[in-house]
Amino acid sequence: MDTTDGLASLRPTDPEGATARYVFRVEIRLEPDADGLWTDPDRFETTLYRAADTPGTGGWLFFRDTLWRGELADEPHFRRLVEDELGCPVVSASFRELRTEEAYLDALQAEIADDLALFNADSVSEVLNKYLGSSIRVA
Repeated sequence: MDTTDGLASLRPTDPEGATARYVFRVEIRLEPDADGLWTDPDRFETTLYRAADTPGTGGWLFFRDTLWRGELADEPHFRRLVEDELGCPVVSASFRELRTEEAYLDALQAEIADDLALFNADSVSEVLNKYLGSSIRVA
């Protein structure tokens, strides 16, 4: 089972060759340190991306182990992880989608099909629906 702890759960093992990415919505709050300085607005939304690891390599089970039932399913904990990574206060953070190319999705489906027991499922479509629902976008 491929699991990670702490901040490493947000970091892909091989970001260079990524053809897919996890997409998150993040609301950030700006808090200037100096007296007499402020921002308006003091909050804004942005998109955070995490490169998806190549299916079958270290970290490829991010969607199962960390996203769906792990650290990122706990929104307050996920906010703290993102705060540590970005270095600013995070008001909210949530998963939006897996954005991918057809070739990556094919490789992901093939890797899942090779070991359905790993997902306690009877089909690849059951796995994708169970862990990502309708949150897969093929570009």
